[in-house]
This record gives sequence, structure tokens and C-alpha cells, in this order.
Amino acid sequence: MNYAAAASDMADEIYNVLHTVIKTIYPKYYPKEVVDFFCRHHSKEHILEGVASGNLGVWLDGNGIVGTGCFERNHITGVYVLPSYQKQGCGSQIMNYLETEIAKKYEAAVLEASLPAVCFYENRGYQTVGHGMIELEHDVKLVYERMEKTWKVL
Repeated sequence: MNYAAAASDMADEIYNVLHTVIKTIYPKYYPKEVVDFFCRHHSKEHILEGVASGNLGVWLDGNGIVGTGCFERNHITGVYVLPSYQKQGCGSQIMNYLETEIAKKYEAAVLEASLPAVCFYENRGYQTVGHGMIELEHDVKLVYERMEKTWKVL
């Protein structure tokens, strides 16, 4: 397995990874309106913007893309791993890459964590520094954690 920069011809496969994760994992934590919000947010156009930025990567095994990660400046904007590959170190490998890239220019990484991912980030040394909320249709609210990890300065 290895991490590589995403290319535009991978957009459909990245889309399938994102939507598989969202539709499989998120309903365990969120109502339908939140799941639909995440699916709309992770459109093919949004994926192509990430590819164009040069900051979207994919975790590959012999069968294709099993995970993806993206950052902008010091902000990790998403890490997704197919359910069948979770708890096997794929997300940690993606985070290692993202944090290494961010640490080249910044003293901290920030992210917004969905409920299913908070413990994963806490185990990597991220701390909650605030909360965010997005109001959705049918009076549904998406609440999430704002988290940060500061590098140790030697």
C-alpha cells in the first residue's frame, strides 16, 4: 500500500470511496439530513478542486483506492477510509503524510472532526478547541468538533 497524489482520472473512484464511507458510517451517528449534506458537499466538482490544488491524495492497495486525505495550508479538510479497511492503519498512514506536509510550514494542524472520527484524532494527539454548528433543513443541526494538534518544538 502507498499514498500518492490524486489525479483527475481518479475522481470517480474517490467519489465512490467518499460516498461509501458517508453512507455506511455516518447513518450510525447522524440523521439523514446530515448524511445528505456530506454527500452533497463531496461532489465530483469538489473532488476535482482538491485534485487541482495538489493537496488531495489517495491511499492505494493492489485493487485501487481504499482511502483519501486532503489538506489546505494547515487545515486537514478530510480523511476517509473504506469501512473494510478501517482499523488497519490506513487512516493513520494518511494522517502521517498530511501531518508531515503541514509540519514543513506550520506549527500546528487544525481540522473539523465528525462524530465518528473524534476518538481517532484524539488518539493522534488532537485536542478539541471548539465546536461548530451548521443548521440544515428540517431544523436539523450538524454539530462537530474543531480540533488542533501542535507540534513539539525542539
